[in-house]
Amino acid sequence: MLAAIFGCEGPRLSDAERAFFSETQPWGFIVFLRNIENPDQLRTLTDELRACVDHDDVPILIDQEGGRVARLRPPHWRKYPPGEAFADLATKDIEKAEEAARLAARLIAAELNDVGVNVDCLPILDVRQPDVHDVIGDRAYGNDAKTVTRIGMAVAEGLMAGGVLPIIKHIPGHGRAKVDSHLELPVADVDVETLRDVDFAPFKDLSHLPMAMTAHLLYPAIDPVKPATTSEKLISEVIRGQIGFDGLLMTDDLSMEALGGSIEDRTRESLQAGCDMILHCNGRMEEMQAVVRAAIPLGGRALERAKVATAYLEERPREELDADEAIGRLAGLGISVEKV
Repeated sequence: MLAAIFGCEGPRLSDAERAFFSETQPWGFIVFLRNIENPDQLRTLTDELRACVDHDDVPILIDQEGGRVARLRPPHWRKYPPGEAFADLATKDIEKAEEAARLAARLIAAELNDVGVNVDCLPILDVRQPDVHDVIGDRAYGNDAKTVTRIGMAVAEGLMAGGVLPIIKHIPGHGRAKVDSHLELPVADVDVETLRDVDFAPFKDLSHLPMAMTAHLLYPAIDPVKPATTSEKLISEVIRGQIGFDGLLMTDDLSMEALGGSIEDRTRESLQAGCDMILHCNGRMEEMQAVVRAAIPLGGRALERAKVATAYLEERPREELDADEAIGRLAGLGISVEKV
């Protein structure tokens, strides 16, 4: 089993993809808008992906946040608001914001389960800052650490109540990015004390959750050369040390341009720095082959963390969901969710 999560090119697997995944045996997969047409098609695709690998409990990921980051969209799926909607509600009543966030996440989990997706790259624990790029923007749950922590935990609980694993992101904090990390490397140029008290705080509070995704961000006060994803110092001293996260640590998408060097370089440096898992999303065969050349089998502590993650929901009973009732309750809280 390879320490990698791969995307695919379209709504059905090609023969070449099927052969490649069967040979390389990645730990999991991720689906994007390009892979999705309707519920029946997506169920077929997730079945096809699972059939390619020999291991059980295959994670299939998605970015289903709400707002502009949503892979499942109307008319087949509901439209959810961005994180900012819950942040706005929290300024009036934090407990209502928590309830709303949990309900919305529970609805999302039901839709994901229905199509064979069992991991959501959510909650976002990045604390929104002023005068920065909107790559995070309205996706954030607030501009203070305590609010982000409380709403983020509510989202995680809602997902898990529906049988979907959460991934906290982007550890140790992406809220200060002044450029889009899909295109270039952002810099969080503040002192260590500010980072600790603001940016790192929600991740520390939710460090018990089973999976986290790194930030392709440079923190000069800690490591002036390497971004978090490829920084051994930042992963060991901050993510594993100060924050205390001991779960499965995956990279953000290695095909993003924030990281320099080749795909092989990025893969090798991420694993050497201490990441457990490589995430590569764009489905381009030549890039996935480059990941394989530099990746390693999933073993040791990383394998233990992967097993803990996939078993995390076993003792958590799933909650029954009345979708219409949940949507009505959300409306009463001032949060609009469209019915299918």
